[in-house]
Amino acid sequence: MPSRPPAAPALPSYLVLAAFVALYVGVWVEWPFPVWVHGLYLGLSVVVFVVYAVDKRAAGRGAHRISENTLHLLALAGGWPGAIVAQQSLRHKTAKRSFRAVFWLTVAGNVVAFVLLATPVVAVLVG
Repeated sequence: MPSRPPAAPALPSYLVLAAFVALYVGVWVEWPFPVWVHGLYLGLSVVVFVVYAVDKRAAGRGAHRISENTLHLLALAGGWPGAIVAQQSLRHKTAKRSFRAVFWLTVAGNVVAFVLLATPVVAVLVG
């Protein structure tokens, strides 16, 4: 029987989350953006945490699972901070390398989109 790959260590994930919080606050102070953006990140993070918990429970029962594509789309939309907390606290989706690779691409995509939309970067690049 093949052994399961080791789970990803928690510290790098939490460091990425802390770096994003610092970036987020810095951008907000310099270029204030609408309050609903705060609600979007917070709300989606809570939803994603719950979705991970439901999927973990389904996995333990052998029940119908939530698709990885759904998890990735929710992360890309802004729920990735909640996904990091869920992955580490629930120990769910931390061992499958292909999932983790796509997950980190969704994180990068969301952060890039955030910077492009919340700062004058686009105007500088285009102008």
